[in-house]
Amino acid sequence: MSLLLRLYLNPAAAMSAILDRGSLFFATIAALIAGAILNFSAPYLNTGFFLPLFLLAAGFVPGLMLLASLIGRLGGVGMLLQRDYSPLLTCVAMALAAAELPLAALLQFVPPAPGIAAAVVYFAVLVFFAVRTVFGVPNGTAAGIVALSWLPLAAVALVWGPLSMILHFIASPFILLYLWYYFGSEVSGLGDALRRRQNFRRMLDAAAVNPHDGEAQYQLGLIHQQRRQYTEAIERFKKAIAIDPALTDAHFQLGRIAREQGRYREALAYFQTVINQDERHSSSETLRELAAIYVNARQFEDARNELVIYTERRPYDPEGLYYYGVTLEALGDPAAARDLFQRAIEADRTAPRYRRRFTAPWSRLAQKKLR
Repeated sequence: MSLLLRLYLNPAAAMSAILDRGSLFFATIAALIAGAILNFSAPYLNTGFFLPLFLLAAGFVPGLMLLASLIGRLGGVGMLLQRDYSPLLTCVAMALAAAELPLAALLQFVPPAPGIAAAVVYFAVLVFFAVRTVFGVPNGTAAGIVALSWLPLAAVALVWGPLSMILHFIASPFILLYLWYYFGSEVSGLGDALRRRQNFRRMLDAAAVNPHDGEAQYQLGLIHQQRRQYTEAIERFKKAIAIDPALTDAHFQLGRIAREQGRYREALAYFQTVINQDERHSSSETLRELAAIYVNARQFEDARNELVIYTERRPYDPEGLYYYGVTLEALGDPAAARDLFQRAIEADRTAPRYRRRFTAPWSRLAQKKLR
């Protein structure tokens, strides 16, 4: 119940807490109860307490995952369904309950149209935080996924006639028992992905109690970083290097966060520590990160010095090739810059599918430069 109430106060932190401590069973019950309360207070809506949750589980959430696969380039839909279906369904079901409960009260004082519109907008906001937290995508990508999330529901509406007939047929007790006999294990295993995440988090929290375990602090920092909770991630990474200053990974991630947030001096200090400890750390990506800082600071000679080495070691990284192209363009060599932009586009085209999420933005930037 506290997680449901927390959605009204801090939805971003609440979605993260739902992933760590939430329950698919509780989220389902909460959504059903909220639906029942809404139908009792506004019987003219005639939605049924079960239908919204069914549409959520069978259409909306799989549709979100399909959109995440296409827009966010997160990999195949099958892999996402196995890994993220139950975590996302838990978060979205909680969002549905959080949107329906105030709507039931609101409809006692306002006309249905503005009340429902407000509830839909609030639900979309909560789904935005759910998508961003579960998939770890940027704000723009999460907003795009939510903006197009009506498409799966529209597709369900097109086939609702025959689908409702099938649902009435399988509502027979005999059919339900038959389906449970053959598919009960799969249904009962829906929450396994969420439980695995939570067990891993509990294991890390237990390990982090040890004041000498810097690796546990680092792994917890990665979880917060993936969820875009940068304040908590920075705190964990700093605890990790306080325990073990030689933990190069933590210095590198602190540098990346500092660069993304525009704290370039701090980023340079962290990356210099990484280079001092291991210049080839993370496949030499420290050199690319340094070059990105120099490009933003318009120190193009310094950027070129880093990128010459980096592109020799990583000749098929679109991000490094893009930055190198920008650098040479600023230094007055447009022909070489165009060649590098073309190489960045080609590197994205030939990248493995699971890498497209990371390579595609640099290909698009390179294409803009060529135009």
